[in-house]
This record gives sequence, structure tokens and C-alpha cells, in this order.
Amino acid sequence: MYWGRTGSGGSQSKGLTMSWCLSKVSAALLRGSVRTQQACGSLSTRRWISSDSRSPEHLDGLIKKEKVVVFIKGTPAQPMCGFSNAVVQILRMHGVHEYAAYNVLEDQDLRTGIKNYSNWPTIPQVYFNGEFVGGCDILLQMHQNGDLVEELNKLGIRSALLDAEPSQEKK
Repeated sequence: MYWGRTGSGGSQSKGLTMSWCLSKVSAALLRGSVRTQQACGSLSTRRWISSDSRSPEHLDGLIKKEKVVVFIKGTPAQPMCGFSNAVVQILRMHGVHEYAAYNVLEDQDLRTGIKNYSNWPTIPQVYFNGEFVGGCDILLQMHQNGDLVEELNKLGIRSALLDAEPSQEKK
């Protein structure tokens, strides 16, 4: 297999772009904003593989593999985009550790195919029980308004946030 980097700029500019994305998403999380739809720059990795990654049957199989499935840039251990990192962090905060994660940077056909499959133009993409939920902005909004706890409960997953001690309010 052939592995190679695509995109312009050296590793320094890619690092700066990723830092910028992480900063923007972190700031949005801290201030409670859901306006996090800006692109993550030109960070990408390319891998030559067969074209069946785009087939609806193949994608159906991937999406229905686990209760929670995410298509992200990078891996949960090393997200390559701030929005993918935000999705991983939100799932982690809720105690969701068992889920299928697919790195779209390793497979351009998968990246294109999942966007066509869901009719959603961006990555990351989140699926619960084979149903498309949305991207980072939707998951963040669900987290902020409490809907994510309910949706996880429907999947038989108890949110770790329910077990967290309530914070002390200032008097």
C-alpha cells in the first residue's frame, strides 16, 4: 500500500492549523457556543485502496457494527482535527468508550462515500444504532441541552455525567 501526505504547507503549518482548530473548538466548548462549523484546514493523509469503501452495502455494515459509530479525521487516541477531537472528548465525558471509529484520512473513498451516504458534507459524523445523528455541532448541542444523556440511555449506555457529583454553587 502507498501512504503519502496531501495538502499544502510543511509540517509546521499543519501543526499550526491543527492547533488553531483545537483552540477554536475548545473555546466554543468553554463558552457553550455551537458555532463550530469552520473547516479544519488541509490536514489529510491518503491511502490507495479498493473502491468498495463507497458502496452503500459496505457503509451499512460499518454503521451498524456498533451502537455508536463515528467517522473522524484521525483516531480517538490521536484526532487530527479539532472537531473530531471535540466528538471524542464529548463521548469520553459521557463514559462512552466502546464505539467503532473510522479514520477517513486513511481512505479517501470512505471519506467521500460516507458524505454521500449521509448527505452530510462534513466530517466528523456520528451514528447511533445505525441512524445518522450529525456532526460535531449537533453532538455538542445535544451534550449542552441534555439530549445526549437521553439518546445514550436509549442505546443502553448510562452517561457518566449522571454519576458525577454536582458542582458547588457560589453564594
